[in-house]
Amino acid sequence: MKTDRLIGILTILLQKEKTTAPELAKRFEVSRRTINRDIEDICKAGIPVVATQGHGGGISIAAGYKFDSSFFTKDELQAVFAGVRGMDSVSRRSAFAGLYDKLRGQGQGVAAEDIIFIDLSSHYQASLTQKIEKIKTAILAKHIVWFQYYYEKGEMKRRIEPYRLIFKWSSWYVFGFCLDRQAYRLFKLNRLWDLQIEEEIFEERQIPEEELSFGDYLAEGNIHLKAVFAPSEKHRLMEEYGVDSYSVGEDNKLLFERDFASYENMQNWIFSFGDKVTVLAPEKLQEERKKQAENILRNDFQISFRTENNFQDREHDR
Repeated sequence: MKTDRLIGILTILLQKEKTTAPELAKRFEVSRRTINRDIEDICKAGIPVVATQGHGGGISIAAGYKFDSSFFTKDELQAVFAGVRGMDSVSRRSAFAGLYDKLRGQGQGVAAEDIIFIDLSSHYQASLTQKIEKIKTAILAKHIVWFQYYYEKGEMKRRIEPYRLIFKWSSWYVFGFCLDRQAYRLFKLNRLWDLQIEEEIFEERQIPEEELSFGDYLAEGNIHLKAVFAPSEKHRLMEEYGVDSYSVGEDNKLLFERDFASYENMQNWIFSFGDKVTVLAPEKLQEERKKQAENILRNDFQISFRTENNFQDREHDR
């Protein structure tokens, strides 16, 4: 934890010409005394950090200093570059080129090979990038945002104090304090539209540690799925849940059992297999699959019937 904080402080000092102990203490949620000890440790490592007192004073790295090329290992820099490139995939401006030049200017001669490429965007890249930029702006300036939110029960307008942008479960979310529900909530970016930043500024809350367990917001309890898949779907089960996620039964059919935290995710996943799966449990999902099949047949019949009648009417008019 301390090592991460020391690297974080150095990163800030590289990005900003000057900062202050109170700013660093607030940023890393520690006391000023802890920051002062961190600065001492950085100086002991041979990096000249200068602190000036009075108006306009602050903490900075001595002018003209260059990091020794051994400060970051090649693997560490590759990880940094991969992460920055990943953020570039959902940003309007590329940060990679500037960071690469800065690190090279600090004596880092490592090449930026494309060994790992992370793409955090989606099919909605244009709108997603716009939302992320707006929310980042609101978080930094502490402005309330509002948006229209669409979910399984309908739609509604929500106003929140935004605190975090999160990429989890292959999707982007904004975490904040919902002023309508007076509670912390997680909102999926692809479900929110008409995002607006208000003029009103909020006073930052001290977020309880337990609220930062973001997985809890999507968990609905353990929902046990038991299903039989066609042999043709083995590749998907292996890809998504591993080679030990199923057992082979009669006719090479695949018995799959697993607990899901979200009923909606489980439902969407099962529906994506079409007629290649038979649901054994839960009973609710069995009934929904039957209704889906009945609705498909009904809709197909109605469309086919109307199309046939329209064709016959045109033939009659001729």
